[in-house]
Formats: sequence, structure tokens, C-alpha cells
Amino acid sequence: MEQISILVLDDEQRLRNELEEFLSRKDFLVFKAAEPSEAFSQFEKHKIDIAIVDIKLPQMSGLEVLQKIKESWPKTEVIMISGHGDMNSVIEAMRQGASDYFQKPFRLADIEHAIHRTERFISLSRQLVNYNKSITLLTKRLYEAAGSPMIGKSEVIKATIKLMEKVAEADNTSVLVLGESGTGKELVAHGIHLLSGRKDAFFYSVNCSAITDSLFESEFFGHKKGSFTGAVDDRSGWFEIANGGTLFLDEIGDMPIGQQAKLLRALEERKVSRVGSHQKISFDVRIIAASNQDLEKMASEKKFRSDLFHRLSTFTIQLPPLKERKEDIPLLTDHFLTSLSAKMNKKKVMVSENALQKLMSYDFPGNIRELRNILERAIILSEQGLISASDIPLSKSHINNFNESNFDTFDLEEIEKETVIKAMKKSKNNKSQAAKLLNITWQTLNRKIEKYKL
Repeated sequence: MEQISILVLDDEQRLRNELEEFLSRKDFLVFKAAEPSEAFSQFEKHKIDIAIVDIKLPQMSGLEVLQKIKESWPKTEVIMISGHGDMNSVIEAMRQGASDYFQKPFRLADIEHAIHRTERFISLSRQLVNYNKSITLLTKRLYEAAGSPMIGKSEVIKATIKLMEKVAEADNTSVLVLGESGTGKELVAHGIHLLSGRKDAFFYSVNCSAITDSLFESEFFGHKKGSFTGAVDDRSGWFEIANGGTLFLDEIGDMPIGQQAKLLRALEERKVSRVGSHQKISFDVRIIAASNQDLEKMASEKKFRSDLFHRLSTFTIQLPPLKERKEDIPLLTDHFLTSLSAKMNKKKVMVSENALQKLMSYDFPGNIRELRNILERAIILSEQGLISASDIPLSKSHINNFNESNFDTFDLEEIEKETVIKAMKKSKNNKSQAAKLLNITWQTLNRKIEKYKL
């Protein structure tokens, strides 16, 4: 696997050295620069996959550096960092193509996670050939922007993609995406954005269930400095941040009725006023909302505003649960095994026939998100690069028509190996207790552990 190359551009030597030491330990190839001219020289000499750029720099600003990188080396991803909480700089950086933004001081682990989100060392065509010989424009753009393609060959997922493509052309139309938790509602919203005329503008995601009444207006509409305790500077709201692009309202069904009224008025007027200001600010934002609840029923029961429901549901997309598109499970499994193995710095882990059959027999109440989490755990438990059925513990109440006895093995060595593994797990890796369970000596257990490379 090709090593990721990272350039750290910051005039603070301590931070440059700290990032270099941390990222080098994670097996990244790291270059450093204290000023933009030195960074551009590194770009001329080396292929840089990701650049970490400070906003405040000598010679020119970090935003100017970002613009230069995007013009001259467009395949390079840029992560911006700053010691100042300047929201306008954040907005401008995102609009110019930055993949992420962190305010100092930040956790090194967060930088690592951001790098993993922007990795492109596995080519798009190589990734997608396993899923669909006919690669749609949507699939390509989603993989490039969100790190996950729309995967599936089932008729229901093909129909969903067609609906996404159609509504994307009407980029002022509000869209409501409905479906159980874990079905990929945000991925659908991101896909609509990427297929629309707004694809080069900002896609901003908001979790409506996490917004308190006291912060609603500040978060959505912004505020002026001094307008309330804690308002230490001017701040843009989400409508301003997403202006020209798409605002994704996730879990809209959890938004309190009082907040719904304020949201509806903003959507009708297409204008907002920051808290502490009477000046009206116009915005041009496409709204995509999502919910795992039956909003129409909630509206009839007066638990959700019917006028807001009709405003949001101009075009509705209903996502199917994974149990209704089981033919997509092998494709999704292959995708997650490839991506998760890479993130764990492992050679791609394969799945055995009995393990795949076990997955196919499961109803997945947690849908695609649950499949991903199950596979991540299975990769950790797997031996010698292969996931077996025993590596996939599932809720029996959701398993249909699967009997592990159908996959019994008569290979004595394989049976012995599995028995040793079970004993070690049962004893929590205590060799003395495991040896007693197996009715063998501690020395014999050691030899078997070495034999099977456990």
C-alpha cells in the first residue's frame, strides 16, 4: 500500500515537530515548512497527498496558500488549523476546498482521524470495480467527497439513485429523506448535493436533536458580539455558512415545536437576523431534512407542525432497511472489509462462506451502520486474515434460517485450533486456566499456540 505523504506548514517550530513525530509514528511520510515559499518548493519536489496549513503565516495568509494549492496541485487535500476562532475564515476555507478545519489547541488524534477521512491512496476505479461494473456519476462523486460510495445492485437502491438524480436537477426543491436509523440518509443528502448545481458550495450537516432552545437562534441565525453572555465575537449562523450550498437537517422529527416555528419562518422569508441585530441577511440554501420517524403521522397528531412538514416534503425519498435489500450485503461487506482493513493498517481481511451466510441470514435492526460495526469487530477477532462465523456474534432473535452445523469441518487441526482459541477467550488469555479447560499441560498449550501462530 502506497504511503501517504503529508506536508505541515506552520511557522511555529514546536507544533511542526510535534506533528512530524506523531504522524511519522503512524507510518505517514511527513514534510515540514515554516513559510509558504518553502512549502511550494516541497510541492515541486514531492507528491503531497495532504497539506496541514496554518491560517496565520508569514509571506501570505493560509487562505491564499489554500487557493494556490487548489489551483496548482488540485489533488492535494488541505486541512486548515488556526489559533483564532475566526468563523469567517472557517467558512472561506471550506468554500475554497479545505477538507477540514481545527482550532488550536487540538488533539493529535483528531488530526489523525481527519487524515483518514481524506485519504485517497486507493484509486477510485480500483475500489469500485468490485461493486458495480457500471459506475454512476453519483457513485464517483460520493466516493471522492464523502469517502463512501452508494453501493448496491438491488432494484430498490437503483430506484433510490434515480430519484436522487432527478431531484438534484431542481436544486431549490426541499427534500425529505425518510428511513430507519443507519440506512444512509446523510449519504443520500450528500449525493443529491454533489449531483446538483450547488456541488461546489458548502454541504453543512446539523443534528437537530442536539440543539437546545437557548442556542437555536444563535446556531441557525448567528449572533452579534455582546448580544448575550458568552457572545464574545460576531458569529455566522448555519444559514449563512451554507449559503449557496445545502443545509442538511438530520433528525428533524426531534426538533421541538417552538423551534419548528422559527425555522419555518426563516424558510418562508429566505432571510434571517442575527441575535442582537435587526439587519436582515438573505440566504440561498437548499434544505434537505431527514428523519427515522413517521412525520406525516406526527403532524396529524400535532406532534410536528403540519405546515413545516409540507414545506420540507416537496420531494420525499424513502430509504429501505437493509433486510429488504439483502442482495447488497456481499457488496457492502466487501467495501467495508477493504476500507476498514486499510484504516487498521492490515492486509485486506476476507470473509469465509459460512460467515457471509450468517450475515445474509441476519435482519440487521441497525441497518448498514450495524453491518459496518459488526465487520470492524470481526476484523479484530479474525485469525490469519479470514473472518469465520464465530467472529460474528449476532442477536439470535434477528437470525433466520442459519445453522452453523451446516458448515461443520472435519479437519482435525482446524478443530483443535478453534478449541484452543475458545479456551483462551474463555479464560481471558490466562494460559494456566486455558490449559485446565483443555485438560493439557501449560507447556503443551504453549506449543499449540506457537504451532497455530495464535
